[in-house]
Amino acid sequence: MSQSLPARGLRLHWRQFVILLVVNAFVGAMLGLERTLIPVLATTEFNLVALSISLTFIVSFGVVKACANLVTGRLADTLGRRTLLIVGWVFGLPVPWLMLYAPAWEWIVFANVLLGLQQGLSWSSAVIMKIDLVADNERGKATGLNEFTGYAAMAASTFLAGWFASTYAIRPTLFWGGLILSALGLLVSVLFVKETRQLVFDASTPVTHTPFWSLFGLVTWRHQALSSLSFAGLVNNLNDIVVWGFLPILALSQQLSVAEAALIGSIYLGVWGGSQLLTGALSDTVGRKPLIVAGLLVQAIGISFFAIATQASWWIAGAVVMGLGTGMVYPSLLAAVSDNAVSTWRATALGVYRFWRDTGYVMGALIGGFIADAFGITSAVWVIAALTAYAAVVVALRLQKPSMLA
Repeated sequence: MSQSLPARGLRLHWRQFVILLVVNAFVGAMLGLERTLIPVLATTEFNLVALSISLTFIVSFGVVKACANLVTGRLADTLGRRTLLIVGWVFGLPVPWLMLYAPAWEWIVFANVLLGLQQGLSWSSAVIMKIDLVADNERGKATGLNEFTGYAAMAASTFLAGWFASTYAIRPTLFWGGLILSALGLLVSVLFVKETRQLVFDASTPVTHTPFWSLFGLVTWRHQALSSLSFAGLVNNLNDIVVWGFLPILALSQQLSVAEAALIGSIYLGVWGGSQLLTGALSDTVGRKPLIVAGLLVQAIGISFFAIATQASWWIAGAVVMGLGTGMVYPSLLAAVSDNAVSTWRATALGVYRFWRDTGYVMGALIGGFIADAFGITSAVWVIAALTAYAAVVVALRLQKPSMLA
């Protein structure tokens, strides 16, 4: 590799870093619009009763986002990051129109296909670019700030969407919110974001001598640390179904308003996002493993609150505890994957990890939906809590110090 690469560091590249934080805030806010409103829309306008059917929008989103992450990671190493960021926003432009005019549930599912493409391409590109900009000992801080802005914006968007939908209506809220956010995200990306690939390796450096599917196998099962991180990421997003898919339905069954359900969901996202300001940087000093293991256990405790909840205060407590656990896990996992990959295929490794992480949305919707339909939502929540605790044990036993592989 060339020895004359430009210097990296957060202070040196803070302007571009801040611009990417703004972009990621728009990405997170796009997803926040629908986290409470779509499950409510499924039951109130489309009369879907079975959770395994009403959660198909999460399945379509998760499948496409996972695959987009996989493609983005590899193409970011070969084509660059900025182009993929912009393409992602282009895929997001039709989403608000589909939400407004959808005559059938299948249109909502298709809108989430496009949203999955937008989220996968844009969010993946943004986080890879931030890791490019910073020094090796700042990766936790970079991923923490990245996830903080994305999920803080998602929390704010979730709350505001619930309030506007209660005041006006669900579909206009989805339309105007999505239209404004997608237009602003695309505009900022085109006008202000610069390519960062040259900070990691120059044009004369081969991207990697390792075939893609060899790297896929490495991250998925062959490398002890990377495979355990991929499994933990999958379980982390799998358990998000408790708040994203189950909470709005539980809230409606207890005569809570859409705004109240959105408030509880936004508390979860707000704690998740806000805590990452500290946990990302903390992982740079205490290490990734303690935060990942402890965070998964805290998540499991928070999830169990939803299984025993009989009133909204329990759901709020569960949202706070679960959000804190997720905030401990999320940036630490991203930084840990970066630690265990070399620069010429780091983006590819992150793409594979994020593929498995967002496959968790699919697994959560399918497993959680079928268990909920067969045995009730409470049983599904207990199963998810147990699986989350098991993931903590896997990481505790298998994640060792970073092993840099050429």
